[in-house]
Amino acid sequence: MIRLGTGRLDRIAAVGAHCDDIAIGAGGTLLTMCLAHPGIRVDAMVLSGGGSEREQEEQAALAAFCPGADLRLTVHKLPDGRLPAHWEEAKAAVEELRERTDPDLVLAPRTDDAHQDHRGLAKLMTTAFRDHLVLGYEIVKWDGDLGRPSAYQPLTPEIAERKVRLLQEHYPSQRHRPWYDREAFLGLARIRGIESHTRYAEAFAVTKLTLDLGE
Repeated sequence: MIRLGTGRLDRIAAVGAHCDDIAIGAGGTLLTMCLAHPGIRVDAMVLSGGGSEREQEEQAALAAFCPGADLRLTVHKLPDGRLPAHWEEAKAAVEELRERTDPDLVLAPRTDDAHQDHRGLAKLMTTAFRDHLVLGYEIVKWDGDLGRPSAYQPLTPEIAERKVRLLQEHYPSQRHRPWYDREAFLGLARIRGIESHTRYAEAFAVTKLTLDLGE
């Protein structure tokens, strides 16, 4: 498997349309990076759930998914499922994030995600962070929109198991959903691991990537 490194990571940005999106899509990657880079700054932003139990869940969850990191989380109050009707507020939230951080890496939803909130946020991110490496994470869902990813982050079995445990532990409000279970999360990680010639992995879409092969 061909591998490309990012060099030293000092600061990353992670965004989600809903509380739990970041953890589901990139929780294993966050754990891997934060354990490898103690003190890394993580600027996280979520568009919906502010002021509710979901925000409390997200605060505790991301603290667990970013051990030893300088985590700075903002959770806004846009209504779930209504991002297209609140485009200006979403755009302002993304621009506010861009003003306060210049990350080495951005974790965001995929631009072809079937959920309108995920897709809308992804398009805003690729515009606001046009000079950054943006990895589009995937979220398993009823729509069946999983595709052929172009980038993989291998996960050790310990990290994969830890991700699943933290998802179950920190998001009790989501446990009633039929797809929100250990088999779904670990199963997808195993499939992506097969595709990347490792045991487990998280997969990402890369819209644009500039190579530096001359150094």
